[in-house]
Amino acid sequence: MDDAGTTVRKLADGVPLREVLGRDSAEHWVAVDLAVRRLTPDRLPTSASRGGPSPLGDWTGLLPSFPRARERTAAADSGTALGLCHPSGRIREAALDRVSRYPDLLPLVVVRCADWAAPVRRRARAVLAEAPATGLVAQAELILLLGRRERGRFAVELLGGALREGPAEHLHPLLESADRATRRFAHRVAVERGLLPPLRLARIAARSGDAVLQDLCAEAAVAAVRETGRDDGVLDTLLTGRSGRVRAAGVTALRRAGRYEEARTHLTDRSGVVRACARYVVRRGGTDPLPLYRALCAGEAVAPGAAAGLGECGDRKADADTLWALVRHPDPAVRAQAVTGLRALDAVRREGLMPLLDDPSSAVVRAATGALLPHAAEFPVAWLRGRDDPESPRAVRVAARRLLRAAGRSRTG
Repeated sequence: MDDAGTTVRKLADGVPLREVLGRDSAEHWVAVDLAVRRLTPDRLPTSASRGGPSPLGDWTGLLPSFPRARERTAAADSGTALGLCHPSGRIREAALDRVSRYPDLLPLVVVRCADWAAPVRRRARAVLAEAPATGLVAQAELILLLGRRERGRFAVELLGGALREGPAEHLHPLLESADRATRRFAHRVAVERGLLPPLRLARIAARSGDAVLQDLCAEAAVAAVRETGRDDGVLDTLLTGRSGRVRAAGVTALRRAGRYEEARTHLTDRSGVVRACARYVVRRGGTDPLPLYRALCAGEAVAPGAAAGLGECGDRKADADTLWALVRHPDPAVRAQAVTGLRALDAVRREGLMPLLDDPSSAVVRAATGALLPHAAEFPVAWLRGRDDPESPRAVRVAARRLLRAAGRSRTG
């Protein structure tokens, strides 16, 4: 695909629009609009390279005869495209009277719907309102991109109406769009219309890397289960989600489903929000989660999330010693989460966590650093600067610098 400047020069040379533009992105159409305004008159050809009149021939002077129909040349659509982007609002407005002949120019009509000049904007909106729904759907990415502008909501509302009232077939391709904003918009409409079965919603929530889609689809899936009373694997799918928020939605829904015991397995989830939801459900089922955490942290095979969970709901006097013992656990994930638990209990001691700043696990070093930042002024400066050395592991150097900055003792200090 050509850059916008090259595209505009080809249009100015009379190259027909379809030979210049293929399946161009929304950003490219916006860039073309701006590039036309940067193309000064002295850089425009006086005649087309193909031997005909310049596509800007009767535009630049805005002759009184315009916009009377003129001879349809092969370059007429390229001239109309340039007119739609012209610096003069009068020319942009007049060009809109020609676009009905050239359906490929619909993207530029969308651009003009957000035009700063009210007469241009009104005319463009009238034209777009007459466009078929399929045309609006095809320009969904551009419409949503321009919807971020101050005057860009009209086209977005038009698209939303077409998708809400039109056949579902218009919506389905947008659900798989490569453009994130388009996918989100399409999924919102699909959820409103109830077009996606609960299990599909749960699968989208569980597999998507988009936090907005995760929340939207998880909430819709849980709501559908609540309304129908049928699970059909929805909750189990949510419980396997990549995101902690999705798993949390599934865990919370276990309460309404009466599956209290299943929440126990999520007490040691790697996500704090999931652990909190699991504790809520376990309590609603009549069980205190604290003894469960104490038992989970007492054996040799300790799940990392158990150490964090004990700190989140434990007692400082009764449980701090257990977590201090786990700080020396052979599993680095357990060591890191034990530090998290100590922070939750407000039981951090500088001398106890100092050795972890030299831990072979960068995750443990990061956890210890975060816990020790409030105690940075207690560290010997020479001890920290000795670790800010090229020979030290990167995690150790970063930790030393963070603590030095927190203590007001950076290298420049």
